[in-house]
Amino acid sequence: MSRWLVLVFGVVTYVAFLGVFVYLVAFVADLPIAGLAEKTVSHGGQAASGVGAVLANVAWLSLFGLQHSLMARAGFKAWIAAAVPHHVERSVYVLASSVVLALAMWQWRPLEGMVWQVQSGLGQALLWGVFVAGWLLIFVSTFLTDHFDLFGLRQVYLHWAGKTYSSVAFKTVLLYKLLRHPMMLGLLLAFWSHPTMTVSHLLFAAVMSVYVFVGIHFEERGLLRALGPDYAAWRGKTPMVLPF
Repeated sequence: MSRWLVLVFGVVTYVAFLGVFVYLVAFVADLPIAGLAEKTVSHGGQAASGVGAVLANVAWLSLFGLQHSLMARAGFKAWIAAAVPHHVERSVYVLASSVVLALAMWQWRPLEGMVWQVQSGLGQALLWGVFVAGWLLIFVSTFLTDHFDLFGLRQVYLHWAGKTYSSVAFKTVLLYKLLRHPMMLGLLLAFWSHPTMTVSHLLFAAVMSVYVFVGIHFEERGLLRALGPDYAAWRGKTPMVLPF
């Protein structure tokens, strides 16, 4: 694969991720994108009920969780190294995650039923504020590590420029001095902060929350092996997802 083709692949993959991410925000917010992606977590198509619909939804989200965790593990990366060069490995991972998440949202079957509905204008404003803050926290947190390395752009750019890749140094700045996983906290805030909590939304939030903590477990296990005592010391003194 030529250097230019690698660069284009990385950029296209990143743009695809951004598109899926924007749809995820609209999907969780129950705000359909007219003419593009009108299905949301609670609306779109015929409302379903029963164990079959629940199991189908859980299965699709579990598929995303399995892919997202498995492909991030060092053992899997070593296994595919012969077929997928290092400079595109992260982009392949981002593309696969985007595709599987998009499929999970496309195949989602909205469920009937309401859990709560906040009527107070102040209550609605507060919940929407937390919802927006959660997504902003995710976005800001990616730049506190290395946004472009995280999504594969740095790797393809260095390959295009003929430079040697070096891993991003472990650092704890700003939010990472308060908690170990600000991105995961952002996801939890975004999933659960909504003035209208349907049964469908509750299922999505619950399954994705379980995955958040499962993902944290495997991610920290890998970081302990990779970074050793430095990471262990930081983990020992820094809360996981709730500061203070």
